[in-house]
Amino acid sequence: MINSKKELKWKRKFIHIDMDAFFAAVEQRDHESYRGKPVVVGGDPNSRGVVSTCSYEARKYGIHSAMPAGKAYRLCPEAIFVKPRFPVYKEASGHVMGILRQHTNLVEAMSLDEAYLDVTQHKLQIEDPVMIATLIKQNILASTGLTASAGVAAHMYLAKIASDFQKPDGLTVVPPGEEALFLENLPIRKMPSIGPVMEKQLAALGLKTCSDIATSDPNWLIRKLGNQALSLYERTRGHEEREVTPFSEPKQVSSEETFEHDIRDKGWLEAKLEEFAKEIFRELQLTKRMGLTVVLKVKYFDFEQITRSQTLDHEPLNWKELHRIACHLLETKTKAGEKSIRLIGLGVSGLQPLRELRTRHTPDLFTETHTVL
Repeated sequence: MINSKKELKWKRKFIHIDMDAFFAAVEQRDHESYRGKPVVVGGDPNSRGVVSTCSYEARKYGIHSAMPAGKAYRLCPEAIFVKPRFPVYKEASGHVMGILRQHTNLVEAMSLDEAYLDVTQHKLQIEDPVMIATLIKQNILASTGLTASAGVAAHMYLAKIASDFQKPDGLTVVPPGEEALFLENLPIRKMPSIGPVMEKQLAALGLKTCSDIATSDPNWLIRKLGNQALSLYERTRGHEEREVTPFSEPKQVSSEETFEHDIRDKGWLEAKLEEFAKEIFRELQLTKRMGLTVVLKVKYFDFEQITRSQTLDHEPLNWKELHRIACHLLETKTKAGEKSIRLIGLGVSGLQPLRELRTRHTPDLFTETHTVL
């Protein structure tokens, strides 16, 4: 933690909360025999599934998210491999997000296990954001039995970087006025939105740390990197004006599955779409929302991925109608039955409250849109 003895004057107060190895931590919480052992949540190591999350014990062996489960097994044969329990993770996430909203309504959830908070105006009038972050961490642990790491800064992206500094169960503060010191020798890869490709591109230009970019000529950066240069230049100097965007309802509900073996049997695929249609329609009914666009997603064995969609003039009346449309798209707009498929997904997009949707009038009976990703 960067520390300062003087009284800090915060213009803005942002906190980034990041749950520690969330899925794996939930499994260790719920299964005493998993505690202190390498736990890998994700696909079967005998399949082509991938690692979703792993415990810190597993990370010592070099296992990480998105790694093929088979490779994870080779790195640590004694690891405990478990299938994801998403309803349990969503429930735990709901508790966490509820705790965050006790402190401020300005909460932006980035995923089940990560969120930004703007606590410039705190609900309980607590002025010190470090105290707020400490209270949040304590509340999460007491309520869920899980640990979280937190970053505190006057800018959102710095809070995110800071939350990763002392994991697990860490708290790192970037005091106002000390942003340049915090960023000085920070590897550029630590900056949000900088991936391996961009990191390699920057390294080829001799730019490996934030200070390398912050001390460069911005005109030279623009010539080398294009429009993104100025944003990157400002952030490496500790400047950003992004605001927390509170939660908004998703515009699509969907379900998909990657298969252990490539599938060519069209009947099998239609049965899988029936499962998805039932699941999606049930969720839409529970949330009293519906959309007019049915979206089919297909990834073939050679990783070619397509989406096909069909927009209706009325909301689907039941899951059978969703299923019928999905099967029509599968039959007429894909190579199902001819080309093996490794992933299939179904969704409904353009979601609106049912009462609003039913007042909408669309003159065309069907409007098809085709998108290739």
